[in-house]
Amino acid sequence: MGKRGRPCRISDEQRSALVAIVEANPTATLAEIRRELERQTGIEAHGQTIQKALKEAGIQRQVGGDGLCVEVAGSEAPRYGYTDAHRRLEPEQTYPSCLTDAEWALVEDLFDSAGGRGTPPRYARRLLVDACCYVVRTGSAWRMLPKDFPRWQNVYRTFRCGSEQGRFEQMHDRLRGQWREREGRNEVPSAAVLDAQSTRSSPQGGERGDDAGKKIKGRKRHLVVDTLGLLLAVSVTAASVQDRDGAHPVIAQAMAKYPSVETVFVDSAYAGQCAQTVSQVHGIQVQVVRHPANKNVGRWAHPEQADLFTVQADATGFVVLPKRWVVERTHAWNERARRLVMHHDRLTEVSEAWVWLTEGRILLRRLTT
Repeated sequence: MGKRGRPCRISDEQRSALVAIVEANPTATLAEIRRELERQTGIEAHGQTIQKALKEAGIQRQVGGDGLCVEVAGSEAPRYGYTDAHRRLEPEQTYPSCLTDAEWALVEDLFDSAGGRGTPPRYARRLLVDACCYVVRTGSAWRMLPKDFPRWQNVYRTFRCGSEQGRFEQMHDRLRGQWREREGRNEVPSAAVLDAQSTRSSPQGGERGDDAGKKIKGRKRHLVVDTLGLLLAVSVTAASVQDRDGAHPVIAQAMAKYPSVETVFVDSAYAGQCAQTVSQVHGIQVQVVRHPANKNVGRWAHPEQADLFTVQADATGFVVLPKRWVVERTHAWNERARRLVMHHDRLTEVSEAWVWLTEGRILLRRLTT
């Protein structure tokens, strides 16, 4: 006696594509799998139809358990922290945060407008930029700048003019393209990663709020980076702004500059309506990367091939999530600049300018080391 009921609309070729989608993202929900299958093959399959096809392929959803491979990835833990390269002090540097001759040569034309109209500058542009780098690296107050630099009023005015004119962003964009070329990548990215970080704010005032989840009163820094962890767009809001609400402005900013981006990786905070809206508005694929031990969604697994979708943990049990760790590392890079550990500025655009300067300073050191 043959099978009864409506025949399955998924062919063998489409079933192979379905299995590939699940293998690429084993923690995806049925709705996410259905949308991705429709994007790749053009068919609109029901969730039960997809579940039936996966079951025939031997893949079922598992809820509960850690879903991890307990094998240790390495016996010796890598060393982290500052090295001699971070503490270098060349003869032309007054402080380790100052630019070297090689670094200044890469960005001189962006800041030094020699030959322009008006009164010649009283202070060298390089000295003013060095003062800005000193403030962002040490977290010093403007009024407490060392005597080796010009008056703090001149330095602050230079920083505000540079941030309003987008010079720090232009500096970073130029250096990012050079570094991507050195790494053998295209100058413009095709994939990006989005994440937000809540940081405390000082009593200086300005826009701020309470992040109930992180129990932090301050601001939230939304970053879009490429797969190398290099900054594409940044937006600073009050910490009370939900991740899903702050995603739209920063994604729009990134897509306006880099329409070549086709895929954006996000965490579970952006899942649901936010991911669908971003995907429809900008015409990109939004892939949610969840923890393999997520008990709310579970994960797809093959009972006969238990190690098909496993993730290796390190000696401490920490699991590196695909793509998401890139933007987390960028947040860690930024916090090496003590000015970014806490928000001391009233204006959010000033906080964004500090991020561009910090990231550009990192790339300057990479390109000249």
